[in-house]
Amino acid sequence: MPDLTGRSALVTGGASGIGAACARELASRGASVTVADVDGAAAKTLADEIGGTVWAVDLLDVAVLEDLQLAVDVLVNNAGVQTVEEITAFDPARFRSMLALMVEAPFLLIRAALPHMYAQRFGRIVNVSSVHGLRASEFKVAYVTAKHGLEGLSKVTALEGGPHDVTSNCVNPGYVRTPLVAKQITDQARTHGITEDEVLSKVLLTESAIKRLVEPEDVAALVGWLASPSAGMVTGASYTMDGGWSAR
Repeated sequence: MPDLTGRSALVTGGASGIGAACARELASRGASVTVADVDGAAAKTLADEIGGTVWAVDLLDVAVLEDLQLAVDVLVNNAGVQTVEEITAFDPARFRSMLALMVEAPFLLIRAALPHMYAQRFGRIVNVSSVHGLRASEFKVAYVTAKHGLEGLSKVTALEGGPHDVTSNCVNPGYVRTPLVAKQITDQARTHGITEDEVLSKVLLTESAIKRLVEPEDVAALVGWLASPSAGMVTGASYTMDGGWSAR
């Protein structure tokens, strides 16, 4: 399905997990993909695989993004981290850094990409949010706050970009089979005082009607469609892929 032939795409956090799956999906659709990641070596390995390019970047260094100009047609804001801790013990510096990575950096990247998208009257912005952009869970104060903020950023971008044929949407997966979730399982076991096997059944999937983790390729397929010309009238939306969690 080479519906993005001649288009350029940028995927943040693109070296592993959901980001890597998105980079492969967009490349399979014909896009020239830039893999942006703090792990430059891993990003290069993937870029070599898909015929893309590398941007080794620490998105926590938000100051370097303020004067950035991006000539990309598709922007996937995917980079993210997680910390599991109760509010009273949550490190304020960690809270600020998580919001910088998952709200401020996407804002600055969108800001950098919109002029090019407006000029050509085509643009696709896909923000990898989470079911936690729509729901809350204990012990995830920074992540839930950041994803709720990303939802608002995406909707404002949709409203401003609409007259220029630029769309902005969120994808909202439940727990995805990624290294980030694997680490969460260990953290959740410690926080709740249960085994890692019990974390899957009693914590991660308790609200899901479908009792399995989401696969990165599932998310990437949705991202690929949202980036395609077929999704030109889809904007300001939040697409849940949570096994029925948010149906409750």
